Amino acid sequence: MIEVKNLTKKFGRTAAVNDISFSIGKGEIIGLLGPNGAGKTTTMRILTGFLSSDGGSVKIDGIDIEKNPIEAQKKIGYLPENNPLYKNMQVAEFLDLAASLHQIPDQEKKEALDFAVKSVGIEKVYRRPIGELSKGYKQRVGIAAALIHRPEIIILDEPTEGLDPNQRTEIRQLIKDLSKEHTIIMSTHVMQEAQAVGSRMLIINKGKIIADGTPEQLSKLSKKENILVLEIEGEKIEEELKSIEAVKKMEIEKLQNNRFRAEIISKTDGRIELAISEKIWKNKWVVWKMEKQESNLEEIFRDLTKE
Repeated sequence: MIEVKNLTKKFGRTAAVNDISFSIGKGEIIGLLGPNGAGKTTTMRILTGFLSSDGGSVKIDGIDIEKNPIEAQKKIGYLPENNPLYKNMQVAEFLDLAASLHQIPDQEKKEALDFAVKSVGIEKVYRRPIGELSKGYKQRVGIAAALIHRPEIIILDEPTEGLDPNQRTEIRQLIKDLSKEHTIIMSTHVMQEAQAVGSRMLIINKGKIIADGTPEQLSKLSKKENILVLEIEGEKIEEELKSIEAVKKMEIEKLQNNRFRAEIISKTDGRIELAISEKIWKNKWVVWKMEKQESNLEEIFRDLTKE
C-alpha cells in the first residue's frame, strides 16, 4: 500500500529524514514513534505530498507521490499535527467545505457527509460552531474531514496530543474502529499510545528508522534480562531450583517457614518454565506466584532513543 525507499529530507545541514526505507501493507495499523524532533512530522508531510523530498521515493498504491500527487492524495486522508479548523464555522459548514475541496459531486455530498459524521460519532455537535467544541470533539471533526472522500489510507499526526485521559481513550477507540476498513499511520512520542492501537511500530530517531516490528518483536530488543519471579512453599526449594540447567542467575529469600521468593534469570536457550513446572510436580510444592517480569515498551523506547 505504501512503499518508501531511501527517503531523505534536509533543512540546511540538518537531515530531518535520513535515507529511510519501509513498506506498509493494506490494513496495517502503524505507530510511527520517536522523540520530539525525530523526523515523524516531516516523514508524514512527505508521505501525504505536502512536502517534497530531497531524495528517494514514496509510492502510494503504486503511484509516485511526487510525479502524480493528485492521484496519490485521493487515496490519503490526513490529520496534520495542528488540526487546521475554522473555529467560526459550524461543523456542518466545515465538512461541506472539506467535501468541496475533495471535489465530491453535489449529488454525492450527503452520502459522504453522513459517512464521515457517523464514522467519528459527531452527530450531536453537527450544527454547533467548532470553536465551542472540546478538544476531543475538534479532533473528531478533523478526522471526519480526513475521511470525507473515503480514502484507503488515514495518516494521523499526534491525534491524541493535548487531550485529557478520557478523550485519549475515546480517540484510541475511534482509531481502532477505523482500522477495520482503513490502513492507518499514527505518529506519537508516547509508546503506550502506539501500543494501544498499533499492530506494528516504526521507531524513528534523528531522521533514521531504528526499529520496526510488532510489540512482541520490539520487546526482544531490550537490554534488560527477563526475570521469572516465584513464590513457592515446600522442601529443598533452593537446592532443586539451582540444579536446573537453564538457570543463569538466581536470588532467593525465605519469607516464612518453607515459603520462599525467588528471582530467576534464565539462559536465552533454556526452557525455564517447563523445567520449573517439572520440579513443582516432582516435589509437590505449593505455588503462590509465578510471573515473568519483561521489559516494557517504554523502557525499550528509552533504550533505543537515548543519546
